[in-house]
Amino acid sequence: MTAESNRAHTDSLGPRRFGTADLQIHTSYGDGMADARELLARIEERTDLDIIAVTDHDDVGGALLAREVHARGNYSFDFVPGVELTTRAGHLLALWVDEPLRPLRPLGETVATIHRMGGVAVIPHPFSYLTRSVGQRALERLIAEGDPETLPDGIEVANLTLAGRVTGAKALRLNRERYGLAETGGSDAHFPEEVGTARTVFAGTTAAELRAAILARTTTGLRAHQVGLRTIGVRRLAAQQVRGLSVTPKKVLGPHVRRLAGAVRR
Repeated sequence: MTAESNRAHTDSLGPRRFGTADLQIHTSYGDGMADARELLARIEERTDLDIIAVTDHDDVGGALLAREVHARGNYSFDFVPGVELTTRAGHLLALWVDEPLRPLRPLGETVATIHRMGGVAVIPHPFSYLTRSVGQRALERLIAEGDPETLPDGIEVANLTLAGRVTGAKALRLNRERYGLAETGGSDAHFPEEVGTARTVFAGTTAAELRAAILARTTTGLRAHQVGLRTIGVRRLAAQQVRGLSVTPKKVLGPHVRRLAGAVRR
């Protein structure tokens, strides 16, 4: 088939649909404020997302639980399991993983481990000084090493939380000037109302097509809409902050404390 006839064949099929995914969502298994069942029901009823990823902090258990709920339901969107892992350099999204990952390991080592597990590594809210984020120097050192196994697949350029907004434009500019990673968007939602506020746009509608688009670096991060404080409410926001301070450190430090206790007993 010639190039012209191939284009004509493609055109005859009509324009390819572009799908949307929210690649960073938290549940009450971690420091989110809604359980998997409530969250998935709201996404089905209130959004037009094609794909979501559950990425609780430092524990894949929340994603596995949400995947079970998704499998038992009749949802119109695909599901990707993941985790937001704390590395020594900052947070890192591990997508398409369903096994535990050790927190507090070097960034490059963690990316390589995600790849060996068949996952995809994305840097969330990069360079932000308002949360645990991978800094510009750490990322550029990793890129300079030139090892594809330790190179992240994507970088989040659309995130409407305060932590994401302060450096989102910088991340987008540097990625287009220097890095060339896949551009993604994720709401970083801790409340159901926040899901879909930032999205990853890709050619296709399925999780397999999304994964292929990230690896081909053809995705785009999109800021959809912002949820104001009035919608969330001060009391709910304060409760979530307290929950984050109590739950997240346990997820990070728990495995280290258990290993240390085991060593002492031996």
